[in-house]
Amino acid sequence: MKKRSRKKGPVRSKKVSVDGIDFASGLEKYMYTVLKENKLFDMYEGEVFQLIEGFTFGNTSIEKQGNGKGDYMNRGEKKVQGIKYTPDFSSYDYIIETKGRANERFPMVWKLFKRWLTNNKDTRSIYKPSNQLTCNETIRIILEKRKA
Repeated sequence: MKKRSRKKGPVRSKKVSVDGIDFASGLEKYMYTVLKENKLFDMYEGEVFQLIEGFTFGNTSIEKQGNGKGDYMNRGEKKVQGIKYTPDFSSYDYIIETKGRANERFPMVWKLFKRWLTNNKDTRSIYKPSNQLTCNETIRIILEKRKA
């Protein structure tokens, strides 16, 4: 019997279009359909959060490029881009990020996003469903909160 090899490399989601919206994955499409069925859909990737402002780094910084390729040289003394985050779905009372398998960057961005919400007194509930079952559970919780 052959052993299954684990997938290696970056996560590559299949792009899907529904109702003129281009979703980054099938899970996002599924979340959209259940939000729409329950009359909860407001916007897809409609809000952008500036988690960290860009800045100018004035020091010398001898390094290779981010991926480790290229020359070892001064890459400092220039503008550093800020960090932005765009959740998949948002409304007045919820923010949803569908995430099947997270990339290396996501856990840090998610923590920074929680910090941004706290610092800006944004009291919306956040949800991070990872499969269709948790998408359905997210809908159930939102509907329950809205009834209360």
